[in-house]
Amino acid sequence: QLQASGGGAVHIGDSLKLTCAASGPVRSFAIGWFRHAPGKRREFVAAISASGQNTKYGYFVNGRCTISKDSAKNTVYLQMSSLKPEDAASYYCAAGRYSENALDYTYWGQGTLVTVSS
Repeated sequence: QLQASGGGAVHIGDSLKLTCAASGPVRSFAIGWFRHAPGKRREFVAAISASGQNTKYGYFVNGRCTISKDSAKNTVYLQMSSLKPEDAASYYCAAGRYSENALDYTYWGQGTLVTVSS
């Protein structure tokens, strides 16, 4: 299972750190973060390989996000900074193949909501 947390209400320019706690067989999979805002398509945010040695980011990140993994805790983090109103969405973590495609991920956690206001 996957448990995403850390969302909340922030202001423009703030930072936020999301956490994805993994248990069971998902530990050996790559972890990806996706976001989905009402009326918009689901977007790939970031992914980290099972080993933690490889990372990739969505086109809109532009250096504002860092994905990391604490293997001892079976936890993946998504540090976001310089948040913008367009970053407001429900953020989901997923386990599967190291990819930008949501279809490559088998296990999904529940979303954690991020709102950004002025």
